Amino acid sequence: MRARSLSTCARLAVAFAAATSAPMAFAESQASPSMTRDEATRIVADMRRIVTPRGVERLEPVSIGGIEQWVSLRGNDRDNPVLLMLHGGPGWVSMPSSWYFQRGWEEYFTVVQWDQRGAGKTYAANDPEQVRGTLTLERMVADAEELVAWLRRELGQDKVFLLGHSWGSYLGLQLALRRPEWLHAYIGMGQMIDVPESERRGWAWTLERARADGNREAIDELESLAPYAAGGQPLSPDALMKQRRWLNHYGGMVYGRRGGDHEAAAARLAPEYSQRELDLIGPGSALSIDALLPEMLALDLGAVDVIDCPVVLMLGRHDVNVSSSVAADWFARLQAPFKSLVWFEHSAHEVMNEQPGQTLITLVQVVRPLAARGTRGQAEVGETRD
Repeated sequence: MRARSLSTCARLAVAFAAATSAPMAFAESQASPSMTRDEATRIVADMRRIVTPRGVERLEPVSIGGIEQWVSLRGNDRDNPVLLMLHGGPGWVSMPSSWYFQRGWEEYFTVVQWDQRGAGKTYAANDPEQVRGTLTLERMVADAEELVAWLRRELGQDKVFLLGHSWGSYLGLQLALRRPEWLHAYIGMGQMIDVPESERRGWAWTLERARADGNREAIDELESLAPYAAGGQPLSPDALMKQRRWLNHYGGMVYGRRGGDHEAAAARLAPEYSQRELDLIGPGSALSIDALLPEMLALDLGAVDVIDCPVVLMLGRHDVNVSSSVAADWFARLQAPFKSLVWFEHSAHEVMNEQPGQTLITLVQVVRPLAARGTRGQAEVGETRD
């Protein structure tokens, strides 16, 4: 009887120690009333550290298009399919906020983030004046092609998944047309198709919201832009920025929010970036926009009606920043070996940040199986909602 009591006491002691160790560790972590950025980013880095035996955790420059360009490769198992994300902008990098939306992806893919020419860490690593003259649509597509070729060699996989977000969806679509045999599938998020038509729909939507709101300042500024993106005239970056001010105000870029300040703030917790590199994200974005935006605003890819690899679109129902309705109209005409359209009912343009759980489920349930299915047979068409 006494022996049993001692045993019970021992078990209780172990249980008590286990129950109190986490709170004690938490209390110790709170000892300092303030925290530096370096301390905060070390915590983020340690929480998402890859510890699996066959994991991949690399951050390094790669020679692409004659300059050093920075990439991050992260995943729990190097035998998983490769997923390369092409960020938006031009020049607005996704690596700095990937600590928030990407960790779940890394259990199922080796995820590659790439700071493109003139953006992020790549901008910080090169002389902007030497890069400026190379910022062309053709050079950016060629860079993407070089990077995919490098990934295929480096990771020993014949095919990769390519996810293009916003501006990156132009690069991704071009690569899907040029090198479909390199891709398990192309995934478009905030998919660019007919940019002038997208802009017209975005302007009309924003003006409608401003009128319903009785916002005289917004109404006057938006009406002053008319006819907006019409008549075959090139849309000026200045007009675009005026329209975007109010489109963001009414949640056309991020559903239920006035712009993307929260995403910009989240970048400050990115372990991949020094303070200098964070400070240079804005100048890099400005350089990229100055060089690429005028030509980008005239793009119309609506004539693309056949892609010889599987295509998945992940569209925010409320996206008028890059019109999801324009992308859906195009998708209905598109022919591909497999295609699937997934609607995100509580998102606008920043799907991966607005609905990270649904993004992960879609990547695992819709996208990843395409690595094994091949591309033969008739197209399969799917449309789902979250």
